[in-house]
Amino acid sequence: MQFTREHLRKILHFSSQGEICGDEAAPASPRLPAAVLIGLVDRMDGPTVLLTKRTDHLKDHAGQICFPGGRIEPEDATIEAAALREAEEEIGLDPKKVDLIQRLAPYDTTTGFRIHPVVGWIEPPFDITPDDFEVAEIFELPLSFILDPANHQRQSHIRNNQRRSYYVLPYQGRFIWGATAGMLVNFSRLLTVQAPSPQAP
Repeated sequence: MQFTREHLRKILHFSSQGEICGDEAAPASPRLPAAVLIGLVDRMDGPTVLLTKRTDHLKDHAGQICFPGGRIEPEDATIEAAALREAEEEIGLDPKKVDLIQRLAPYDTTTGFRIHPVVGWIEPPFDITPDDFEVAEIFELPLSFILDPANHQRQSHIRNNQRRSYYVLPYQGRFIWGATAGMLVNFSRLLTVQAPSPQAP
């Protein structure tokens, strides 16, 4: 199925409101609020999702693949504003190039964050410049890859005498896992559920 901007807007309008989801064994509140941008790039072969790989020297999540995003700061007027600010700081993406589509249900992590994913549509051309301190690489993951359940691998490991299961999406030598993989799987499930008609009772 080919997804257009308006098709995505319609589907997410009807199916994005849901219960908080997240990693297994995620701790109870209080939680630190964060926002990420699920940036969909309009490409000829179908939409792609902008992802980054963090630099290896960072204290938190070094070398991991993630969405542009970070903590919501007091000066952020909205969750969407936080996601756009972080994307501009991390990858140099002009907020004016992002057409905001929908905020998704929050995602709770084992590290104590409540992440608010914000979906936005990006029309090329656009400029990106990674923050060399935080971002080692910027790449695009085809939406068609995300939508294929065969790419949603389930793995586990034992930590503090407890087995934790999580999703992994291997792509071209990259290892997408943890909260990012969990949010991608949740996003794919939203898009593969038929949206009800606006005229439905």
